[in-house]
Amino acid sequence: MVFTRYPAAGRTKTRLIPALGAAGATELARRLIAHTLAQAASLARQRPVDVEVWFDGGDERTLAACFGQALAYRQQAGADLGARMLHAFERALAHDACGRALLIGTDCPSRSAALMGSAFEALARCDLVLGPARDGGYYLIGLKRPIPDLFHGITWGTSAVRAETVAIAERLGLAIAELPMLEDIDRPEDLAHLPPHLAIAVDPLAGPRPHD
Repeated sequence: MVFTRYPAAGRTKTRLIPALGAAGATELARRLIAHTLAQAASLARQRPVDVEVWFDGGDERTLAACFGQALAYRQQAGADLGARMLHAFERALAHDACGRALLIGTDCPSRSAALMGSAFEALARCDLVLGPARDGGYYLIGLKRPIPDLFHGITWGTSAVRAETVAIAERLGLAIAELPMLEDIDRPEDLAHLPPHLAIAVDPLAGPRPHD
């Protein structure tokens, strides 16, 4: 499950607007989504997985026009991010005979198909798989069954997300596997971690270019 937001100017990657401008931030969001979907497609060529795009903003038609008609698009539903993620897991696991599901965002370009494959393998022996992001969140979460407590009472959008999630998992006695720590692209200082093919020129009115 790929969680994303329709790349509309002024509504996506807003923390990068001071560095990239609204148009540049929107284009970067689009590139990150396309890159993530390419990773997911690579994984689907290696193992029998279904790829679903869970979106916020826009609609199925506009998402399909951007990223292709062949994908399954589903509207996120819930009062906050945790509720939306839990709803997606409940739906996916209710329809998955193998009983394993991964949910990823689009902010981590260094997450590979091989790493996602490792996450699926880890779920064979663990209850929860997390891919920790250096900013304190996580770039991947994998479950074999919906666990509502993991999505309640989390201070979403802060550096405490992963720590709070792990604390709940430990309290529940869950077996946890963690993947390597990777960088999310959320703030201007994160742009240095973008691979060259995804890099966006910094708005000349906003500051110096990190990529020459």
